[in-house]
Amino acid sequence: MKPLKTLTNKTLTSTLMAVALVASPVAMLTVAQTATAATAADNLTAAKRLNDLLKNTKSMTASFTQTTKGASGGKLSAQNGTFKGTMHVERPSKFRWNITSPSEQLIVANGSTLWIYDKDLEQATKQNADTQMGNTPALLLSGDPSKIAKNFKITQPNGDKNYYVLYPKSSNANFKSLSVSFSGGKPVMMVLNDSLGQTTSIKFSNIKLNSGISDSQFKFTPPKGVDVISQ
Repeated sequence: MKPLKTLTNKTLTSTLMAVALVASPVAMLTVAQTATAATAADNLTAAKRLNDLLKNTKSMTASFTQTTKGASGGKLSAQNGTFKGTMHVERPSKFRWNITSPSEQLIVANGSTLWIYDKDLEQATKQNADTQMGNTPALLLSGDPSKIAKNFKITQPNGDKNYYVLYPKSSNANFKSLSVSFSGGKPVMMVLNDSLGQTTSIKFSNIKLNSGISDSQFKFTPPKGVDVISQ
């Protein structure tokens, strides 16, 4: 029996969180963050606008490039890296996040069960999807848009830009803020600041909205010989 190894908190947050949305380049994010309070939308308006953007998205597929940077000078810097892969998301509560480079890792949720499979470790972790997704950005694209405001404080720093910053209401959330924006109704980038002092940026490309996704994409069976951990 191979020794069991657990995935780092960073891996779980930077991948599970990444199933959320964002759009527009980093430069725009900086501009929006410095917008004056006079141009910011109030929380209720921001929540409604974000809900309107999300409610017509029933499913989404895309390629992604995910870059994580840790706090300088500390152990977190060793966790920096750039990952590439593909994602599939479908309401309600289904998603597939497949990292293909530089290593292989797969996260699959079918609405009730969430699997995290690390090919190199030959390990699969099985978790309750409801417990894991309640306060995560995965709720944005795979959950009920009308319920997002129950889990997040939603802000729109610049009322003229489809750019939003979400803050989790739960004290147990493993991230501090999520920046999400839209271009032409499509998410193209996400910036996540987690509780470890890391910043994860995710850029989406080859985006397709509301195209048919096979149910097989949201199913996972651990390969033979893989260690399975239930949490």
